[in-house]
Amino acid sequence: VQLQASGGGSVQVGGSMRLACAASGRTFSGTIMAWFRQNPGNEREFVAAQTWSGRSTRYAASVKGRFTFSIDYAENAAYLQMNSLVPEDTAVYYCAARDGSILYTTADQYYLWGQGTLVTVSS
Repeated sequence: VQLQASGGGSVQVGGSMRLACAASGRTFSGTIMAWFRQNPGNEREFVAAQTWSGRSTRYAASVKGRFTFSIDYAENAAYLQMNSLVPEDTAVYYCAARDGSILYTTADQYYLWGQGTLVTVSS
């Protein structure tokens, strides 16, 4: 079972970026997919989560209205479209997954993790 995150890089303030999380090794129907981010010395911070079905989505207040979570069933991948980026969005972003239907917002509730991808927003 593997989650593979990609799409990070550098962007200027106000720019956009799309992160991808390719899921493989099992069926992900009935799971929750999530994105977290982390800066050195800080705890892993919740960004967004969505049921695999797409029926329910939850965003952190700091990204709501700017970030959009989506799932491509043909590609078996989750995406995070990030718009109107600000320097405070700079972090290593991680995708995560767990079974169930509750959109948990704490990292300790997730047990499948991809490697991080660095997003840097500069002014």
